Amino acid sequence: MKKIVNLLLAISCFGLAANAQQVLETGGQKPMPVSEWIDKDTGHRVVRLVNREGGNTSFYFNNNPFVPQLKAEGNLMVFAGGTPKGKQLFSINLKTKEVKQLTNRAKVAGEMVCPKTSEAYYQCGDSIFAVNVNTLKERFIYAFDPEFKGRVGTINADGTYMACVKAVGDQEREIYKQYPAKKDYFQRIYNAHIEHVLYVLNTKTKELKEVNRENEWTNHLLFSPTDPNVLSYCHEGPWEKVDRIWNYNIATNKSTLLHKRTMPMEIAGHEFWSPRGNTEWFDLQKPKGQTFFLAGYDMKTGIEKIYEMNRNEWSIHFNVTADEKVFCGDGGDPGQVAKAPDGMWIYLFRPDGDKFKSEKLVNMKHHGYKFEPNVHFSPDEKWVIFRANFEGHEEIYAVEIAKAKTE
Repeated sequence: MKKIVNLLLAISCFGLAANAQQVLETGGQKPMPVSEWIDKDTGHRVVRLVNREGGNTSFYFNNNPFVPQLKAEGNLMVFAGGTPKGKQLFSINLKTKEVKQLTNRAKVAGEMVCPKTSEAYYQCGDSIFAVNVNTLKERFIYAFDPEFKGRVGTINADGTYMACVKAVGDQEREIYKQYPAKKDYFQRIYNAHIEHVLYVLNTKTKELKEVNRENEWTNHLLFSPTDPNVLSYCHEGPWEKVDRIWNYNIATNKSTLLHKRTMPMEIAGHEFWSPRGNTEWFDLQKPKGQTFFLAGYDMKTGIEKIYEMNRNEWSIHFNVTADEKVFCGDGGDPGQVAKAPDGMWIYLFRPDGDKFKSEKLVNMKHHGYKFEPNVHFSPDEKWVIFRANFEGHEEIYAVEIAKAKTE
């Protein structure tokens, strides 16, 4: 009888151990044996957020993927997932983890979500569509003339305008075709100074209006999350050669340079909006690869806020909470501009005077940084969501900001 009791106790204890959260090396096994674990190097809980076959990727760091809940059913996040028909848009309920497919067309492109209309916008060929992430109802927005070869890149705060840019002539397309790798085409397109035209599309009247034309490589379009009239765009090219970050105002028809370089080899880029549109933040290096800052342009005053970080803390992309008191970053490998010897981490940053005080959330040493993690704060700001390939394929993960409690 004593042996049976001991056996039952052993089985019970094993069951508890099996159900307890495991402390594991993130990416140390391919695939990971569980869908959530405690990162052994940081003590933070990591969760594989989406569990569907086909490969899944979250949005680029400055494209908002979230649609707020209507009542208490859970916030939604839009993401891209692989299917036999190609990449499609999906939503995941961040409360229930329910996944729904939003699109089912060929050549779906775009990472555009308008929280106000609860829609995800996308383009297939020459045609633009919107799908409601709650009802799955789809509507047609606009079709470009096939000769126009336009592609929209962003939707404004109230869903009334989209923006696109196109190069005049065929020279840019020929460069892309002949030199498909970024390291080969980037300098060539910049040196060519091809004329680019910036357009805004009125989604209600269907008017496509030219708003800027210059012999600069125009790129990186992103509307303000709160002001429907303000569109951020950039002069693309080697960052040390361009005054990159510009805003165009639809109401005033004026463009404004947000940051002018002040020294040789200074760079500013990878701009992104704060959630309330108060600040446009950007990576600032003075000079390139030597000193590292995150800077923010105050939209009301035009004054810059600047926080310094060390070489290892520099990140390819950053993001910020709604109150702009906490930041996150996705780190970088030694091949990035910072050449950091120990920079492969998902970071949390808190301002401490004019510097950042950092905390490591996830060890990313098993991640290949050619697939950029692109961090986002979850809508409740309790998690940092990112994408990674440390399991051997592309997936979406979330790390809890609060440190896990382990026994």
